[in-house]
Amino acid sequence: MEKLWTPTKIGNMELHHRLAMAPMTRSRAQEDGTPGELAAEYYTQRASLGLLITEGAQPSDDGQGYLWSPGIYTEQHIAGWKKVIDSVHEAGGYVYIQLMHVGRMSHPENTPHHRQAVAPSAIAPGVDMFTANGMQNIPVPRELSQEEIQITIQEFRQAAAAAIAAGADGVEIHGANGYLINQFIGENSNTRTDEYGGSIENRARFAIEVAQAIVEEIGADKTGFRISPHTPLGGIEEGEQGPDLYRYLTKELAQLNLAYLHIMHLGNEQLLKDIRSIWTNPLLINRAGRTLENISADLDSGLADLVPVGVWALANPDLVERLQIGAPLNEANPAAFFSGGSEGYTDYPTLKELEKQ
Repeated sequence: MEKLWTPTKIGNMELHHRLAMAPMTRSRAQEDGTPGELAAEYYTQRASLGLLITEGAQPSDDGQGYLWSPGIYTEQHIAGWKKVIDSVHEAGGYVYIQLMHVGRMSHPENTPHHRQAVAPSAIAPGVDMFTANGMQNIPVPRELSQEEIQITIQEFRQAAAAAIAAGADGVEIHGANGYLINQFIGENSNTRTDEYGGSIENRARFAIEVAQAIVEEIGADKTGFRISPHTPLGGIEEGEQGPDLYRYLTKELAQLNLAYLHIMHLGNEQLLKDIRSIWTNPLLINRAGRTLENISADLDSGLADLVPVGVWALANPDLVERLQIGAPLNEANPAAFFSGGSEGYTDYPTLKELEKQ
């Protein structure tokens, strides 16, 4: 793990090691989407991870999909996030707020306005979603008009500005995991016949225009982008053109000189190598199913510059210290991932706390 502990620079951040905290939905925001006091405690506990990429924050009412997910588009949201970020900064960490518009991955019962979800095409994902009334099938979304696409791009821009106003070091654009940007990329989720559908260039257009707008607003050195090639979440199928689409998208995003590209990787090793050859800026690889023994493998091979970790960071607020000294890790409690309150959120013990027991 020697390379894991070498310093690096990403954007304007001077990082002491090559770990980062991956974005993870935790469903602990207040009813209006404002992060609360527990969120400040949760993220601050994990400040030693250096770069903390937050759970997805919706840029608008339309962008919300899950109950109790945070927003970043009102003054209350900005104030709530500022408390979180100020606390993390005081503890020596950095914060990138992930901007997540879920598109069709929503249910009217889960949003403030209770309206039909929006998407590139009026095609339901064919999956269920948790609501206040239990699991329900996600209904067919409404297709966005071209004018509404431009409005949505501006919502991303405004959310990025709000994140910086809250003190964030930058934002990560969520273009992965079956959400709105990924829905434009998907072959089976985007059947448009205008300039946002059909060809590789057209299906990548929305992602690129969102990135361009945010770079114009806050700067490339404060902007990251997340992709998940061939990840079958939210009913997305990218088709035979998928690898070429991601090569094209990576090339276009590279011209914007973003702070980083973040990949949720599930197995196409050749595509990963191709993306690495195209992308010369920092690359973050979150490899599903990675073992602890292989945590630095992508660093050692030169594929990755930073290793985001999810569940290990969730269950071990002092993960950095534990890995450095070879201490055992806490086991995560999946039943409390989205349960609300402090259980399974801020109550995982550190080594120092265990020593006192």
